[in-house]
Amino acid sequence: MRKLVLCFLLVSVARVAAKPPNIVFILADDYGWNDVGYHGSEIRTPHLDRLSERGVRLENYYVQPLCTPSRNQLMTGRYQIHTGLQHQIIWPCQPYCVPLDEKLLPELLRDAGYDTHMVGKWHLGMFKKDCLPTRRGFNSFFGYLTGSEDYYNHSRCSFITPLNVTRCALDLRDGEEVADNYTGRYSTELFTQRATDIITRHTPEKPLFLYVALQAVHGPMQVPERYVAPYSFIKHTLRREYAGMVSAMDEAVGNISQALQDAGLWNDTVFIFSTESVCALVSHKVALFPLCRTDNGGQTLTGGNNWPLRGRKWTLWEGGVRGVAFVSGPLIEQPGAVSRELVHVSDWLPTIVGLAGASTNGTKPLDGFNVWDAISRGKASPRVELLHNIDPLYVDTSPCPGGEVLGEFLEESLRSSASRAAALGSRSEFNISVHAAIRYKNWKLLTGYPGCPLWFAPPGGRPAEASEPLKQVMLFDIEKDPEEREELSHQRPEVVSFLLRRLQQYQKQAKPVVFPPDDPHCDPQTTGAWGPWDDANRNEFVNELKNRLRRR
Repeated sequence: MRKLVLCFLLVSVARVAAKPPNIVFILADDYGWNDVGYHGSEIRTPHLDRLSERGVRLENYYVQPLCTPSRNQLMTGRYQIHTGLQHQIIWPCQPYCVPLDEKLLPELLRDAGYDTHMVGKWHLGMFKKDCLPTRRGFNSFFGYLTGSEDYYNHSRCSFITPLNVTRCALDLRDGEEVADNYTGRYSTELFTQRATDIITRHTPEKPLFLYVALQAVHGPMQVPERYVAPYSFIKHTLRREYAGMVSAMDEAVGNISQALQDAGLWNDTVFIFSTESVCALVSHKVALFPLCRTDNGGQTLTGGNNWPLRGRKWTLWEGGVRGVAFVSGPLIEQPGAVSRELVHVSDWLPTIVGLAGASTNGTKPLDGFNVWDAISRGKASPRVELLHNIDPLYVDTSPCPGGEVLGEFLEESLRSSASRAAALGSRSEFNISVHAAIRYKNWKLLTGYPGCPLWFAPPGGRPAEASEPLKQVMLFDIEKDPEEREELSHQRPEVVSFLLRRLQQYQKQAKPVVFPPDDPHCDPQTTGAWGPWDDANRNEFVNELKNRLRRR
């Protein structure tokens, strides 16, 4: 009997080794913590709820507070301080991209025999062709290159600083060719259709890696009315439109998972869903207790919500970095679990490469960990520390709602704590005025100004809650206090000292920030489309567009 069991195990192991799993990774953009059904939202997400219930929900999962940094760390497995992308995002006319000497996740998988495809938003740089997805490991690409676009006409408008002009141009490509025949197709549905086509056409000789980076639910707020109609009970206009966009995104996830089942691929697939960054909040009235109160309407952005977490997109508070994620599929060994193990977006590269039986040879030293055992088997995560970011150039370009009064309030808060912060900072060489945050086990330390510190209630509810006076060094016990309400730096100076030393060690490893000014050669006026403009490729690109026009 034991021999039979041994033979069965050997055959099973050999089968797994011979046939790595398909991997489908869906990335949702600007999706709020409080906007998924299983977190108690009024927005209906039946497909996300069902898939996550049959898989593992990651409830201690972190991303970056902006688009490019999250995608960069997903694709490289490295903190943004190690690639020079610590600051902001890559804007359409900035002449840089994820460093070309970084070996990306699709390259590693393609080297291991995977058929690699990408659909959706790239946003990792495009100033020359070598930066494009098809030059970075993907066998096919259908999507857009910049950070946002119109959902229907697929155009992007951007201000070009050296030319002092705003240009609007098409941003949609099929491979490296401009795709100009999809006007009027809603991008969530368009990208879903391409993803399901890839699945339907896939042959089982090679394992599949499909990366679907949906535009949803990033602004602009656009959605077919049929998705909005079920939310007539939501009175806040942007929240209602946002809810419709979430429903369209949820349906897309359901359609992709169904396509895998219809194609007979589901049983050999690891299905991953992750937010890329959390939502850009819609705000309303803001109470600035205890120093002041305003009844003015706040800054209106989009309709998402991260309640009860503090902060929003662009900040290092939990509401800016804690993401929604789950892993589903029959290969999960303990389905139906909720994992509270620490996981970061940079962990996906080593985890996926490990699942594929591939190698990370050729990559630079990774900051991510293989967390598959923590996800699938309920083991402890190998990650105990997480660098959220160190950005020496941080400027708050999206101030809190409440206007100048709130700005003065926050400035005074930081100034009033300067002497105490200096005493704490003297324990380390790290410059505590720098925008930075680090997590170690249950502890989270923030320095400088982390971004808007309010707690935003769901739109249409009570006013956002204001902060107590801020300090340049703040410590929170995230396990006990995920809402970051009780600041503990005074009670635990030894933890502060340890984490400041860790920040200094990271800072010594950091590459200089890469954030070049706009290049006027990016101007898409001649071609009508955003795309590579580097001198070595510009003539080829322009001639390609002219030839397409002649053929019409």
